[in-house]
Amino acid sequence: MSDLTQQILGHLDPSSIAAIAAQLGVDPAQAEAAIQQAVPLVVGGLAKNASTDAGAEALHTAAADHAGTDIGSVLGSVLGGGGDGGSILGHIFGSNQGRAAQGLGQSSGIGAQGAGQLLAMLAPIVMSVLGQRAQSQGLGAGGLGGLLGQELQNLGRGGHGGLLASVLDRDGDGQLGLGDLLKAGSEFLGSRGRG
Repeated sequence: MSDLTQQILGHLDPSSIAAIAAQLGVDPAQAEAAIQQAVPLVVGGLAKNASTDAGAEALHTAAADHAGTDIGSVLGSVLGGGGDGGSILGHIFGSNQGRAAQGLGQSSGIGAQGAGQLLAMLAPIVMSVLGQRAQSQGLGAGGLGGLLGQELQNLGRGGHGGLLASVLDRDGDGQLGLGDLLKAGSEFLGSRGRG
C-alpha cells in the first residue's frame, strides 16, 4: 500500500474502526476491509482533482484549511455525526459521488448507503492528514499535486485501479484519460467556487 494511504489508515486504530463499524451496523472486520478500499478511493479522487494546475491550487487551499486540525478531534466529530464529509465528497467526486458509493458498496459488501456514510466519515480525516503532510513538508500546490499523482500511480499498482477507474472514468471508455482528468479538475473548481 502506498505511503499517504498507509499514513491515513495508521490513524484508524481498532477502537476507531469498531466505532465506525457500529455507526454502519457492520462487524469491525467488514468495516476495516471497507475502509481499506475507501481511503484509496478518496485519495484517488483527490489525485484526479489535483492533476491540473487549477485543481491542485484549489485542493491546496482546501487542504490548508484542514492542516491544523487534530486527527483525534476529526475522528470524534465524524463519529458523532458531525464534520464536513458530505461537502468534501461533493468537491472530490462531483456528479460521480453516487457512483463512488455504489462501487465501494458493491466491492466491500456494505451497500451503497453504508459506503456513502463511510466515505463521508473518512473524507475529513483524509483532508486533515493531507493538509498536515503539505504543511510539514512545505508543499505548494504543485508539490501537493505531484505527491498525489505519485500516490495514484502507487494505488494503481497496488490493485486499487479497478474501483478507481469505475468511479473516475468520466467518459465511460474504461480508461482514465486526459478528458477525465480535465473534467474532474473543472468540476472540483466549480464546486469549490460555489462552496
